[in-house]
Amino acid sequence: MKSNQDSFGRGIVRSLGLVFGDIGTSPIYTLTVIFALTDPTLDNVMGILSLVFWTMTILVTAEYAWLGMSLSRKGEGGTIVLREILVRLLKPGRKLALVTFLSYVGVSLLLGDGVITPAISILSAVEGMILIPGLESLQQGTIILVSAVIAVLLFFFQSRGTDRMAGAFGPIMVVWFLALTVSGAVSIMTQPGVVAAISPYYAVRFMAHNGFAAFFILSEVILCATGGEALYADMGHLGRKPILRAWYFVFLALIINYLGQGAYVLSHGKEKNLLFGMVQEMAPALYLPFLILTILATIIASQAMISGVFSVVYQGITTRIMPLLKVDYTSTHLKSQIYIGSVNWMLLAAVICIMLIFRKSENLAAAYGLAVTGTMTLTGIMMTMIYSRTTRKWKVPFALFVTVVDIVFFAACLNKIPHGGYWSIILASIPFVTILIWTKGQRALYRALKPLDLETFLVCYEQIYAKNRNIPGTALFFTKEMPVIPPYVVHSIISGNIIYERNIFVSIVRTDEPYGVKNKVTEGVGSGLDALEIVAGYKEILDLERILKKRGIQEKVIFYGMEDIVTANPAWRIFSLIKKLTPNFVKFYKLPPGKLQGVVTRVEM
Repeated sequence: MKSNQDSFGRGIVRSLGLVFGDIGTSPIYTLTVIFALTDPTLDNVMGILSLVFWTMTILVTAEYAWLGMSLSRKGEGGTIVLREILVRLLKPGRKLALVTFLSYVGVSLLLGDGVITPAISILSAVEGMILIPGLESLQQGTIILVSAVIAVLLFFFQSRGTDRMAGAFGPIMVVWFLALTVSGAVSIMTQPGVVAAISPYYAVRFMAHNGFAAFFILSEVILCATGGEALYADMGHLGRKPILRAWYFVFLALIINYLGQGAYVLSHGKEKNLLFGMVQEMAPALYLPFLILTILATIIASQAMISGVFSVVYQGITTRIMPLLKVDYTSTHLKSQIYIGSVNWMLLAAVICIMLIFRKSENLAAAYGLAVTGTMTLTGIMMTMIYSRTTRKWKVPFALFVTVVDIVFFAACLNKIPHGGYWSIILASIPFVTILIWTKGQRALYRALKPLDLETFLVCYEQIYAKNRNIPGTALFFTKEMPVIPPYVVHSIISGNIIYERNIFVSIVRTDEPYGVKNKVTEGVGSGLDALEIVAGYKEILDLERILKKRGIQEKVIFYGMEDIVTANPAWRIFSLIKKLTPNFVKFYKLPPGKLQGVVTRVEM
């Protein structure tokens, strides 16, 4: 019984460290940004607090904790999982093409968000330094420099792996949420009436009285729910129950803190930063420890987003919607702990650029929200499509309601585009264009290569093999699928007469399940020709050498194909450049370099 309670508690603590960093650090800037635009009257404060409460209830609790987390594949969640579920429910055609397009947009928005989240989180925390006695005149340039140094250190340590640090993340976030709860509760005592703001009446009255201005304020209110999608996206790491149980605690801590900040606004009016001002007035001696805790919490929030980006990119690589990139595994026992160097350094460069462009967290808030509401809207649409095609049709009205709320918030955020929101579009467009060029380029290349069918290949193969001039040993040839023979194999064996005593065609098939690895050998495909098919989930990290050894295969040489693309099409030129810059298939799977033989095929696209 005790061990169950221990694992129950440990699951919640780990969830706090790995899932709730982003949404947990939202109180640092959300109300500060809103009241920079709104007069702190009693009606406005009550209306905004009510909007914050119901935004978190509808967009996080209802959309992700209730609707989203009941849709999974082998315990995994996220945009790619929703797409995989819909692929099974829809027939090939326009609807399936639309779902694929929506999933590409969703993935791209999430990756764009991976730049803005660390920038706004770290900047907003470091800005709290100006409330330290003696540092009031601190220049914004110094704050940006300190923020950039923290970002550089954070990204630098990614390659070492976060496995060891992850153990400390949970306890630090427990202290952070307790600090939010206590500071909020003490502040509420000065204005107990703010608790009534949880009634939807105040939100409706605020919207009715302020009209169009209130609609635009929704684009700042959404800041309280940023990071909510992590509940669903990170479900595979920790499981549904620990995340849901942790969310009850997080939700309570956040609401108490927001209500406390509301009480502080009523007593003090606008402040440079409401959370820091509230804590400093309450306990000046504890302000510095609280500031350090805040910076640690924002680093953890950024870490969770970076790990999430690595995970999404890896899923993109294995589902063949993204180019192959060099992946390192930083943990011996945690499959989710991966490091993608090229993505890491591009993210760091983008984060520092965004800090330099926007300079202040309140300016950066103008760019924040568009990607989040876009992702939420796409999730809502896909969930509605799934529920309408399953036995749980009774959930369709709820999913539709949530989607309508998402669309309202997304529409409100469109007014951010001229004020910096266009950066969300620019950042998301880079992965989106890459995905489109890569997926369409792969299909066009496959058609241009004109692969040979197995029967035709075997006629020539048998004639050459029968001459008994075969090279001693075993040769591996990688093929996309067994019955289709790529041109490089034809060039090597048929044109080049390079034929070994044993030849094995190896094909790797990724399934729409996240985990599971199976392999089977089909012997006697031809004389001295076998086939090894490896079937793996899209999240599985394959150790090919181990699989080959288990099968007793001692290869002498490994052949693989490379394409020399000739094209006048600008899109295919970009595709060709991506192929040259990214590692090829055999480098991705870390096969022994001394055994590799690349065969170049010239192809016109």
